[in-house]
Amino acid sequence: MSISIGTVLEGVVSGITKFGAFVELPGGLTGLVHISEVADTYVKDVKDFIKEKDRVKVKVINIDEKGKIGLSIKRANPDYKERRRQRNNRRSTTSASFEDKLARFMKESDERIQDLKRHTDSKRGGRGSRGF
Repeated sequence: MSISIGTVLEGVVSGITKFGAFVELPGGLTGLVHISEVADTYVKDVKDFIKEKDRVKVKVINIDEKGKIGLSIKRANPDYKERRRQRNNRRSTTSASFEDKLARFMKESDERIQDLKRHTDSKRGGRGSRGF
């Protein structure tokens, strides 16, 4: 049987580690399901989701130049929909011009500098300076 990227196969879990699970595929080949590919939710411990000798459906997601096979259990599910990670942007929903952004930055920067100056001025004198 030929194994190629995108193929969905059934295999048997042959070993579990902290970082994933090894799955024996048809033809005697072994692939790795990384911990991030075990389930569509956060996985702290692989053993909470699968056990050794379990039969699992896996999808081939990677075959590197050395012949190592990357597998996914979550992507083998026909209902799986790949979600793109959304970055947490600081940008406001309204588009501001460069001049507006620069003005806001300068104002916030000046306020921070003034706060720092006030803070350092109140601490000057050190020990023993009692204002005689």
